[in-house]
Amino acid sequence: MIIQPIDYFLIAWFVVALISTVYVAWDQFRNNPEPTVMRIAFILVTLYLGPFGLLIYILADKEPWPGAHEQFTESLWKQGIGSTIHCVAGDATGIILAAVITAILGLPMWLDLIVEYAAGFAFGLLIFQALFMRRIMGGTYWDNVRQTFLPEFMSMNAMMAGMAPVMSFLMMGRDMRAMVPTELLFWGVMALGVGVGFAVAYPVNLWMVKHGLKHGLMTVRPAGSRFALGRDAAKAGGHNHGQGHEQHGSDPQRGQHATRGAPKGRSDNACDVTVPQLVAVACVTTLLLLAGLIVPGLFVNLSLSAHDVGGSIMPRGMVMDFDTPAAAMRDMSAIHPKHVSYRAAQDARGDQGLEPRIENGTKVFSLEASVVRWNILDDVYVDAYAFNRQVPGPRLRLVEGDRVRIHFRNLLPESTTVHWHGLVVPNEMDGPAHITQDPIPPGGTYVYEYTVLQAGTFFYHTHDHADRQQAIGLYGALVIEPREETGPHADLDYVIQLQEWLKREWLTYPAMLMDGGLPNYFSINGKAYPSTDVVSMRVGQTVKFRFIGTNNNFIHPMHIHGGPFEVVALDGTTLSPPARYFADTINVGPGQRWDVIWKARRPGKWLLHCHIPHHTTNNNVEIKGGGGLTMILDVQ
Repeated sequence: MIIQPIDYFLIAWFVVALISTVYVAWDQFRNNPEPTVMRIAFILVTLYLGPFGLLIYILADKEPWPGAHEQFTESLWKQGIGSTIHCVAGDATGIILAAVITAILGLPMWLDLIVEYAAGFAFGLLIFQALFMRRIMGGTYWDNVRQTFLPEFMSMNAMMAGMAPVMSFLMMGRDMRAMVPTELLFWGVMALGVGVGFAVAYPVNLWMVKHGLKHGLMTVRPAGSRFALGRDAAKAGGHNHGQGHEQHGSDPQRGQHATRGAPKGRSDNACDVTVPQLVAVACVTTLLLLAGLIVPGLFVNLSLSAHDVGGSIMPRGMVMDFDTPAAAMRDMSAIHPKHVSYRAAQDARGDQGLEPRIENGTKVFSLEASVVRWNILDDVYVDAYAFNRQVPGPRLRLVEGDRVRIHFRNLLPESTTVHWHGLVVPNEMDGPAHITQDPIPPGGTYVYEYTVLQAGTFFYHTHDHADRQQAIGLYGALVIEPREETGPHADLDYVIQLQEWLKREWLTYPAMLMDGGLPNYFSINGKAYPSTDVVSMRVGQTVKFRFIGTNNNFIHPMHIHGGPFEVVALDGTTLSPPARYFADTINVGPGQRWDVIWKARRPGKWLLHCHIPHHTTNNNVEIKGGGGLTMILDVQ
């Protein structure tokens, strides 16, 4: 699923990689006089490295014209390429197969790396070296295992020393889809890791080829095949400046095998490496391997697995340490677009009144939480958790003394609950997850029922991972009228619910006061200016604004132009006349409610907005004079 810009690059990369691999496979078996094992190795490496694998093949191994393969590949650097290709094809194949299996099993990254090393080493040694090279090397299978154990050990150490940090840092990095084998990013990370591993392993393989510890590129010209040369051509073409030859009289691929640096006892080149040199190189490659495995653990949490956080995408700038827990990563992660079940209309509005049905005198409401795509501007959408497919959720309007029953259904990809902020309710109806009730699992239901004992402005919101869920839309207004009207009167009534959003690179993250989590969009009732409502009034009319701090982070100083307003209620409690006062700015903190009455004194367009200028922009940009927490009072 394409959800990030890099996905387009990965699709293009793998298309090119596939084309490159098809070409190398066709050319190897049709035009290149080489043993089957090296043909397979080049095909696999090109599959992993894409166009870079094709480039290596053309520069180092592809016969430029018939009969020239021997001379073309005799350079030491090309022989080193051949040895590294053989190493990478075997070792990387084992590593990648193990990575897929360990991800499916949910093993932690540190154990994953160990299993991958063991699998890569075993596959490279037992399959690509001892088995596939047996015809060329001669001897028994176990003789070949013993002969190639140390060269394969050093080569594999270098290969994994390069590959392990790439996998560790990128799989446990910002976009952890890299841990999931069904995602393109997983295979992209594997390809990059193989490339880095190739680069680190090349110098070691070059040294081993030069000193006769490993083979390089080879030429095979079976008699009677299209690759066979005439006697004179064979003599000329077979001259390889000291490279060894083997004749296999009964071998179906009988012909000339030109090798460079074959293992001691298998070619004319004797191994000239001393024991101290072997020990030194083996120790250095082992230290490189240990560094590649251990150092990433100082920076990322290698105790986590694909099951813990696989598929999560973190916001840029989030600090992720070796002790960052999986739960923190999941809470900070973006909403995955695959979970969106409903696309709201561009002009859809939240905070729509929800009419109850009456059952034996009880007002019954139905609420449902799901994932929706919601426009906060005409051209900007967010993915949100929503009650009844709207942001904010539907307004519940009650009367003091009502008996209310709410049937709640959870269609989110995670558990949730509902809390009735500020209300006096039975403890089991209060909503905090793990405290007064078990979290409601995906697909689960719960019935909340209580009698309303208060009057005023309240709201409801999630109380299970509220730092995440409330930040991405799970909240709604709860307005309770007094049984007997005693409060100040206003001609109009308008609810204002504040919210902060973080939208980056097509994804929506929960806005938090943490590194990487600061919001870049702000909304009133689910819309950012200039898509916010316009309140139309006439001179002399009054409006009660019910400010609700449904946001999670900032205290918003809300200000109205055109004259002061009277503060008449706070947190659901109506102030007595002596306690009421006039102001033109109030600080609305998360969870707070303020009821104020504003009178339209003069005609014109008067602003209502947050007095933190950044909060009146959209992604740091003003549009038509403002943005974010801004709306217009149009007085005629």
